[in-house]
Amino acid sequence: MIIVDAHCDTITKIMELETNLNKNTCHIDIERLGNIGNYVQFFAAFIAPSYCQAYAMKRAVQIIDKFYQQVELNKDKIMLCCDYNDIQTAISHNKVAAILSIEGGEALQGDLSALRIFYRLGVRSLCLTWNHRNEIADGVADEASGGGLTPFGRNVVKEMNSLGMIIDVSHIAEKGFWNVIELSDSPIIASHSNAKKICNHRRNLNDEQIIAIKKNRGVIGINLYPLFLNDNGNAEINDIIRHIEHIISLIGYENIGIGADFDGIEDTPRGMKGVEDLEIIFNELSKLNYSQECIEKLAGGNFLRVIKEVLE
Repeated sequence: MIIVDAHCDTITKIMELETNLNKNTCHIDIERLGNIGNYVQFFAAFIAPSYCQAYAMKRAVQIIDKFYQQVELNKDKIMLCCDYNDIQTAISHNKVAAILSIEGGEALQGDLSALRIFYRLGVRSLCLTWNHRNEIADGVADEASGGGLTPFGRNVVKEMNSLGMIIDVSHIAEKGFWNVIELSDSPIIASHSNAKKICNHRRNLNDEQIIAIKKNRGVIGINLYPLFLNDNGNAEINDIIRHIEHIISLIGYENIGIGADFDGIEDTPRGMKGVEDLEIIFNELSKLNYSQECIEKLAGGNFLRVIKEVLE
């Protein structure tokens, strides 16, 4: 079984803590990923609001540089992967397969040439917005304004389709979401978003959005942040399962995965300290008599399908 986690903020976290990626006290490190084996991890360059607008691109470059430094220091254990074949190579050599992403289209600073340069630097996924408005679209925190994709945002979607990059709609306001669904010829992802029907948080997806991602052939990554799992923010494994089961009840199990949001969240569900505890989810599904095929697709197979299709 190959596990894919579509979102973590560990690179930013190790920069803040002045530690390293190989072994640390964060939610994720290479040592723990290696112990699990057959692991694909999306590493996000998160552009915090304090760096917007003037320094957003600079901040993205700093985080990407840190990522490359850590990969080079641990090249016997981890490999940057730019497509599906790279993932196969990494796993065959018992290395963590790392995919580089950017969280927050602020990093482009309104310039498509920046998107193309980030692609050349190995970035293969872009979360179009964080919570706030940028040159691409409104984030969920600005949803009341009713803004969708800007003309620049529409060009970003088209260019990402052309380059072969994965469009990530976590954090985007609903109107922008529907604009992306209309425009994108390729499957999209909501890398770290849950079901609003189960937990009515602005960061979660309503049933219509979930169904639209199914029709788009995309994937939704279950986020482990307690505030996105239930209304009191004191979550446990059963809350994770409730989101999984709701999504499966709507669209089946071929469009759901894991987007844990490790090291971007302050708390984790009770009984889960970090990546070493992800197996609790799969074991619980097994106890509930979910098929091995379902568990393998949720663990990573569905995201691997999108990676194989989009990353050319």
